Amino acid sequence: MVDAGDRQGLLRDISDILSREKINVTAVRTQSRGGMAHMGFTVELSGTAALQKALSALREVPGVLSAVRR
Repeated sequence: MVDAGDRQGLLRDISDILSREKINVTAVRTQSRGGMAHMGFTVELSGTAALQKALSALREVPGVLSAVRR
């Protein structure tokens, strides 16, 4: 789950990170309301180390307030 201030290019920036980390995205659910974007991603990855690395990188995206596993 990613919560962020909604802005143009946000989904692209997040997708770039997931691609760079070689994470396969099988589903995406996004909702934008009141200037906030709430995004849920279903992904396939190799393990918890890959998950932690991806979450850490996602938290560095400008505007991202939180990136957590749900």
